[in-house]
Amino acid sequence: MTEEKRSPKAEEKKVGVYICYCGGNISDHVDVEEVRNRMEKLPGVSVARTNMFMCSDPGQEMIMEDLKSGTVDRVVVASCAPSLHETTFRGAISRAGTNPYVYEHANIREQVSWVHHGTPATDKATRLVAAAAAKAEQLNPLEPIRVEATRHATVIGGGVAGLRAAKDLADRGIPVTLVERSPFLGGQAARLDRVAPTGERAADIVSELAAQVLENPAVTVHTCSRVTDFSGYIGNFTLTLQKAPPQDAETLEALETAAAQGAEPGAFLPLAGVIAEDPPASPASVTVETGVVVLATGFRSYTPWKGEYGFGESPQVITLPDLIRQMTTSPSSGEQLRLGGRPIRSIVFIHCVGSRQIPGIHPENASGTLNEYCSRTCCSATLHATGRIRRNFPGTRVYEMYRDIRTYGRGHEEIYEQASREGVVFLRFEPDAMPEVIPTEEADTYPLRVKVTDTLTFGEELEVPADLVVLATGMEPNDVSDLVDMMKLPKGADGFLLEVHPKLRPVELPVGGILLAGTCQAPFDIGETCNTAGAAAVKAAALLARGYVELDPFVAEVDLSRCAGSGACVDACLNEGALAMVDMEVDGKTVRRAQVTPALCLGCGACVAVCPENAIDVAGMTLKQYEAMVDSIGSEPTAA
Repeated sequence: MTEEKRSPKAEEKKVGVYICYCGGNISDHVDVEEVRNRMEKLPGVSVARTNMFMCSDPGQEMIMEDLKSGTVDRVVVASCAPSLHETTFRGAISRAGTNPYVYEHANIREQVSWVHHGTPATDKATRLVAAAAAKAEQLNPLEPIRVEATRHATVIGGGVAGLRAAKDLADRGIPVTLVERSPFLGGQAARLDRVAPTGERAADIVSELAAQVLENPAVTVHTCSRVTDFSGYIGNFTLTLQKAPPQDAETLEALETAAAQGAEPGAFLPLAGVIAEDPPASPASVTVETGVVVLATGFRSYTPWKGEYGFGESPQVITLPDLIRQMTTSPSSGEQLRLGGRPIRSIVFIHCVGSRQIPGIHPENASGTLNEYCSRTCCSATLHATGRIRRNFPGTRVYEMYRDIRTYGRGHEEIYEQASREGVVFLRFEPDAMPEVIPTEEADTYPLRVKVTDTLTFGEELEVPADLVVLATGMEPNDVSDLVDMMKLPKGADGFLLEVHPKLRPVELPVGGILLAGTCQAPFDIGETCNTAGAAAVKAAALLARGYVELDPFVAEVDLSRCAGSGACVDACLNEGALAMVDMEVDGKTVRRAQVTPALCLGCGACVAVCPENAIDVAGMTLKQYEAMVDSIGSEPTAA
C-alpha cells in the first residue's frame, strides 16, 4: 500500500497488528512471521507482533502493555473468526484504559488457513491484515448505546427449565412472569416416575420446584397461555398473551381427574404435573412489559411412524414413555411385571428409535428431515427402567437391543454395570441390520418375536420371543414455529434453537435479550437442564441489574444536512421499526427525515446502499473505512 493512499490524519494513528499462530491452526499454512514482517513495513503500523495463542493471558497482556505505553492507539488482531474472541480482545483493550471500539479483527483462520495452503495463504493473509490495518487507522472512539431496561423477566415454558429459571430470577429480586401453554407445571419431567441415575421421584422434584415458584410473590404464573404478539428490543419488550380454555382430549381428561380428586392449585397430578391455577372459563388477553425473555419451551418425545418396529400395528409394541406411564399404575413388585393385568414374561427394549437416523437407511419424517443427532438421555433412561424391572420382577426376562450404549453422565455408567449384573441381556446390532419385530401365529405362546443379527456373538442371527417390545424414543424440540417467526430466532439443522456460541455464549441467542434454557436448545437430562436454566437466569439478572443495558454502537447514523426524506432507507430496512420517517424541525422548517431507533438497528447497511444522497453511514463501518480497506486489498502484498 502506498503512502499517498493514506490521509495525513490517518497517518497520525499508531496501529498495532497482533497475529496469532492459533496453535498451528493458522501457522501450519500461513507463514505468520512473514506476514508480521510485511505488516511492519506498512505506513501507520507502529508494531507487529505474533503469539502462539493471542487470546491467552500473555497475548492479551502484550496488547494491553502496548496500549498503556502509548506505543499503539489502534489495534488489529489477526486470528480466528471474530465470533469467537472479538469480545475477548475488546475486553482487554478496555482493561488497558482504551476505548474498546478502536479495534479491528482479521479472520485468517476460517478465511485463509482452513481454505488455502502455502504462498497463496500467506499472500491472502497479508491482504486481509493490511486491509484491517487500513480500516483501523480510520476508526474513531465510539460510545456504547445505553438503553433503559425494564426490571422484569418473562419465562416461556413451565417445565423444569422454566421453573428453575423463574425461581433463580425471583431469588435475585427480579419480578418474573411465567407463561405455560398447558394447565400444569412440570413439563415432560412430570410424566416420569424415577429419575436416572439417582432414582429420585420425578414428582418430588417437580413439586418442590413448582412450590418454590408458586409461593414466591415475585412470580406471576399464567397457564393455558401462549404468546400471540411480540415487539420491542432488549430491555423493553412487549408481549401479548392469549389465555384460553384447554381443548385437547388428554388435558381435559387430566383436569377431570383432578376435579374428581378434589385437587387444588399446588397439587401434583401424576402424569400431568402441578396444578398452578384454575383454567380460564373464557378467552382473555394479557399484556406484559418485560426486559428479557427466557425461552424454556422444552421437548416432545419422538412418535414412531406406523409400522416402525411394528408400532401402531401391534398393541404389544409401545414406547418407553408409554411403559413408564403404565408402570406407575401397576404393581411395583412381584414375580413378573404385570401391565393391564397381563403378565410380561419377556420384554425387549430397542434403542435409538427416532435418534441417530441415517440418510438412505431411515425414512425421512413429514418435513423431509431426519433426526441425525443423539438424544443423549435415552440409554440411561432405558437402562434405569430395565434394571428396575429385573430387580423388582425377577421372573421377567429383559433384553436390550442397541447400536451403542452412551451413558455419558456422572453416575450413569454405573446404571449400565448394574443392569448387566442384574441379568439384562444385551444384543448389539448394526444400523443397516436393525431388529425385525414379527407378529407370531395365534398358537404361539408369545405374541411377538424379535429377530436380530447380534454383533456381540460375531453376527449370529437370534430370535427373541417377547410379550412386549419397548421402543426407546428420542427427543424432538417442541413446535415453536410461531415464536421463531415472531422473534426471528435461529434454529439449527436438528430443529433445536441455536445459541450464539456453545462455549462463549451458550445460553444467548443473536436477538439481544432473548435467552435459552433447557431442552429447547438440545437434548439434556434434568441436571443439565437445571444448569442451563440457572445460567440463563444469571445472564438475565446481569442484563437487568443496572437498570439499563449497553449495546454495541455499530448502528446507522443519519446526516440530517444531507437527508432529503426520500424514504428509500425505510423501504430497505431489514428490521421493522429500526428506521422511520418522522417530522422534525430543520432550519426553522418542518420536514420529514429518517430517524434511527438504535436498539433495533441491525447495523446491516442496507439503508446505506440505497440512500441517493449518501446521508447514512454505519458507525464503525463507514464508507470511508471500507474504501480504505478496498484500496489496501487492491494493492500488491508488501514484499519481505
